[in-house]
Amino acid sequence: MHVTHLSLADFRSYARVEVPLDPGVTAFVGANGQGKTNLVEAIGYLATLGSHRVSSDAPLVRMGAERAIVRAAVTQGERSQLVELELNPGRANRARINRSSQVRPRDVLGIVRTVLFAPEDLALVKGDPGERRRFLDELVTARSPRMAGVRSDYERVLRQRNTLLKSAALARRHGGRSMDMSTLDVWDQHLARAGAELLAHRLDLVTTLQPLADKAYEQLAPSGGPVALTYKGAVEGARTREELYEGLLGALAEVRKQELERGVTLVGPHRDDLVLGLGELPAKGYASHGESWSYALALRLASYDLLRGEGNEPVLVLDDVFAELDARRRERLAELVAPAEQVLVTAAVDEDVPDALAGVRYLVAEGTVERR
Repeated sequence: MHVTHLSLADFRSYARVEVPLDPGVTAFVGANGQGKTNLVEAIGYLATLGSHRVSSDAPLVRMGAERAIVRAAVTQGERSQLVELELNPGRANRARINRSSQVRPRDVLGIVRTVLFAPEDLALVKGDPGERRRFLDELVTARSPRMAGVRSDYERVLRQRNTLLKSAALARRHGGRSMDMSTLDVWDQHLARAGAELLAHRLDLVTTLQPLADKAYEQLAPSGGPVALTYKGAVEGARTREELYEGLLGALAEVRKQELERGVTLVGPHRDDLVLGLGELPAKGYASHGESWSYALALRLASYDLLRGEGNEPVLVLDDVFAELDARRRERLAELVAPAEQVLVTAAVDEDVPDALAGVRYLVAEGTVERR
């Protein structure tokens, strides 16, 4: 799969820009602040319905504009599609496929698949559990786009359950009427059902990703490792959806008293973590800076190998990552990603792009994108 054309209107710094793209390597080169990352961010948004840089859509819309348009032509084998997203901060976003009638934004998931390497990836190893949960869930959705709906259902139920718990906690503190527990029982069941589905996919992903991550780390750092991926949550030992459902219900029952006191849901996929092991120790807190970088890169390489092995090779995006790496890791990463169907690179100067990634160059400056 590769993107053949990117069109932006009022996205970030661009009033309008049209960028033809070829298979192979394309590098966007320009000084910081000129808009090169905005281009690959737009492609990533089509793949995940989110940005790797910000948590909301508002910063993605150009100052003074009401909305932004991201449109891309995508080719996979003999099939070509045109996918479009309209970003409307504060209102519902809109989507089109092949200029047809509107579809839900999540219906575009799976048309574009990306694996992104970025300086922010270091947070996968050194950051809080939310970074690793997001990594898992984006990859789960890339493998199975319908999981976007499951994730949305879980988040909706979680919000409603938290609202109920908060109201109950406030009532208890002020001597009000106690809550009807049957209402909370119903929300427990909804949360456990959606949570079990999400957990089942996360657990399968971790099992599948483990050998790929270990292999990738060895390729990047032959003298290091091995790596170990361990899913840590409230439900231990369960694998089937029904076992996970029953396990989540039991875990919720165990902490109900604390939840009623604190007014928040204390167990579930939103509280779990992916523990990254390196050798005999956890990577977080023990891995050196270089080891942490190698680990983060290995997770991205493993993601790429997984998606490619399942029949839909993703676009590889390397956003200003080479400037963060030492010479050895830079060259090794470049060699490993060069054979991909499409690689998009951003860099401040030509020298930051390794020779192994020779290809098309675009100069990005003052809102223009010109092919050299």
